[in-house]
Amino acid sequence: MYRFPCVSWRLGGLAAIFFLIIISSCSMKKKHVNLIVYNAKVYTVDSGFSIVQAFAVSDGKFVATGTDKEIMSKYESDSVINADGKFIFPGFFDAHCHFYYYGLTLNQVDLNGTQSFDEVVQRVMNFSKSFAGEWIIGRGWDQNDWEVKQFPRKDTLDKLFPVQPVFLKRIDGHAVLVNQKALDIAGIKSGTFVKGGIIEKKNGKLTGILIDNAIDLLNSSIQKPTSEQETDALLKAQEKCFEVGLTTVDDAGLPACVVQLIDKLQKEGKLKMRVYAMLEPTEENFSLFASKGLYITERLTVRSFKIYGDGALGSRGAFLLQPYSDMSDLKGFSLQDSIYYVKMAERCYSTGYQLNTHCIGDAANHLLLTVYAGVLKKQNNLRWRIEHAQVVAPEDLKLFKKYSIIPSVQPTHATSDMYWAKERLGDRVKYAYAYQDLLKQNGFIPLGSDFPVESINPVFGFYAAVTRQDAKGYPAGGFQPENKLSREQALRGMTIWAAYANFEETKKGSIEEGKCADFVILDKDIMQVPFKKILDTKVLKTFIAGERIY
Repeated sequence: MYRFPCVSWRLGGLAAIFFLIIISSCSMKKKHVNLIVYNAKVYTVDSGFSIVQAFAVSDGKFVATGTDKEIMSKYESDSVINADGKFIFPGFFDAHCHFYYYGLTLNQVDLNGTQSFDEVVQRVMNFSKSFAGEWIIGRGWDQNDWEVKQFPRKDTLDKLFPVQPVFLKRIDGHAVLVNQKALDIAGIKSGTFVKGGIIEKKNGKLTGILIDNAIDLLNSSIQKPTSEQETDALLKAQEKCFEVGLTTVDDAGLPACVVQLIDKLQKEGKLKMRVYAMLEPTEENFSLFASKGLYITERLTVRSFKIYGDGALGSRGAFLLQPYSDMSDLKGFSLQDSIYYVKMAERCYSTGYQLNTHCIGDAANHLLLTVYAGVLKKQNNLRWRIEHAQVVAPEDLKLFKKYSIIPSVQPTHATSDMYWAKERLGDRVKYAYAYQDLLKQNGFIPLGSDFPVESINPVFGFYAAVTRQDAKGYPAGGFQPENKLSREQALRGMTIWAAYANFEETKKGSIEEGKCADFVILDKDIMQVPFKKILDTKVLKTFIAGERIY
């Protein structure tokens, strides 16, 4: 009598336990994802600057972050990466560069690092021996690196290349040296005049130096690259950028044909780099793009125009409020009149396009900040940018905050220019490359390199931002160290803050659920290693949308 209830209870209890086991096993079933990365130190660069051990990726997006145990217990994948304790960061941005033109330079004479004009000539001669094209084109010389810190002249090139045109751009792209044959092809004579530029003469004779808008007199004479050459340039540039961990580039100033080619190659799966394209201010670009609204795909964003306020400090084309300290009769110049800038600003405002303007000198920054203010009128979310913001008068700093204008800067410019910037600016150098002062205006600052003016490696920019020193540790304590960025600020500048400047902060720039799975694995922790070891950091792997592309 009394055993049956007991047996019944036991059978019921076993059934209940079995049922709970089934429910538990169902609830513990892991979700399948495309990729799991664990055993890492992951800098998410989220709002709290969280550091995690692992993350999961599916359909090109991050789906979760957490500890190894959390991720491995919830997710499974056919592709699992043990990072072996290495250091993972969001894919790096370059907030201002010339991606396409950099690709073209890979097939030109490389004049970077030349220590004299004789070395420039030797490199041109070596290049010409294996070159069968019409024009010899090179880039990268900087007279400030030479013992004789003066612009070179064309005489030697005239003797060596009497029938072949030679076109050699200064490192900043704002001055060129050409030979007589090139001048003849373009029809440039000693009496030729150009507004917003200089055709240099000595004793009434052309020297071969052309500055800023004067360069345009030659550009139309140079044979344009073919579509095949443009494709080759883009793919080569992409390969080089992936090697250093770049996953998004802001290409500052592109014609319609190149933007369309980028779009085509991306859709074909050949160009995997994400590109934020700043358009050249041509009627074609306004017609094809701005008049039709924003153009945004998975890997291409077209919603901005790039214009030029002035030239460069190194070639004395930067527009200053007072004369150059080393050339008292020269202030540089604005490349256009103020009416042009007002019309461009109004046109961009009416189409909803972002306006990004190259401004180096304090006069150029004052002019464009004032133009921006007149159109924007108050704080806003249009995110118009001043590219470089290199020399800003103290009284103009507040305009960045008052009108929500973004200063987009390149830290390696400070460490490249620091050897001679005081000669150009005198006491005004204290207001140059003032990254902390600019950062304080809006609470963030996007970072780039301006490559090929500087190295494409974003780690070099990170180092320059946090140390304000060159590779040898000069100067002790850093150049104007009050404007060093912290490591966290520098990392944000090349990830989430750069994404914000592109209107892309909800899609990219940090390792968070729902964002594009763009990330890099480094062999060193740039947030912790001694400063001198940052420059030795190597990229081990680069991923875009969860796909390993390097």
